[in-house]
Amino acid sequence: MVGSSHEALHRIFQKDPELLTRALQEVLQVPFPRPYDFAAMNVDLTEIEPVERRVDTLLRAETDEGSYLLVVESQGERDDRKRGSWPYYLSYLYEKYRCEPVLIVVTQSRATARWASQPIHLGVRETPSLTVRPFVLGPDNVPLIATEREARQDVPLAVLSAMTHGRGRKAPAILESLAAALKDVDRDNAAVFVQFVDSCLTDPQAQQMWRDLMTAMQYFWRHPLAQEVREQGREEGREEGREEGRAQERAAAVLRTLKWRQIDVPDAIRDRILASTDFDELGTWLDRAYEVDTAHDLFADERP
Repeated sequence: MVGSSHEALHRIFQKDPELLTRALQEVLQVPFPRPYDFAAMNVDLTEIEPVERRVDTLLRAETDEGSYLLVVESQGERDDRKRGSWPYYLSYLYEKYRCEPVLIVVTQSRATARWASQPIHLGVRETPSLTVRPFVLGPDNVPLIATEREARQDVPLAVLSAMTHGRGRKAPAILESLAAALKDVDRDNAAVFVQFVDSCLTDPQAQQMWRDLMTAMQYFWRHPLAQEVREQGREEGREEGREEGRAQERAAAVLRTLKWRQIDVPDAIRDRILASTDFDELGTWLDRAYEVDTAHDLFADERP
């Protein structure tokens, strides 16, 4: 199971290498040739007499123009040691494999993206012997995908969008669109994407919303993430019974979603939601909570 945003931000490209080359071509406008084959490679760049050095993800892309090594680095914050590490990675890989190395940095931070995009010059200041120019994917250039239609067109890119932009006021639309699109993805691939997104959501409200969405979709009920949430709900409701605990967790999810979407909930509606023990009824209300304009609309089917 993916345990951190650092890991998820580069492993998504191991899961779908074509997403990386599409990002180079379409997001960064790099004239990278279209690959016809990919191969994962050993990320360990340590020499026999070593300081240990490892890249995050290393892929070999075969194109009609030759082989390229795609070096993906996930970067959470500024780290000036990279001024030495990144040039070393590229030089070492070129010497070892005689393939052109390409450095791509992925980050969720605009400040880190600005820092990482600066060229690294080594040598005489005005006439450096070596210059490294990283390609950077971050919040300023990764597309923000917030409609179901866009998410269905390119699910891996929608996953990267959620991992990069899954915070703030647009988070509900981003996560809801991706959740809908994942229904069309086979179970195993969808489960991996779910973990990637969950690991990258640093906003607690956005992460809880994502977990509520995934729990509400029975499609993911056997997934470890859904299991974790389900066990949490069972623990909270153990004293009053397993089923009641599940209902309480789902009722809380309905109220959290309405609060996240800044929809006012009158006391009478809040009391009704919390009093319900019908798991299916609460599931219907939770589905509607992502779409309604007012709390009263949760009960639309009861209106004359």
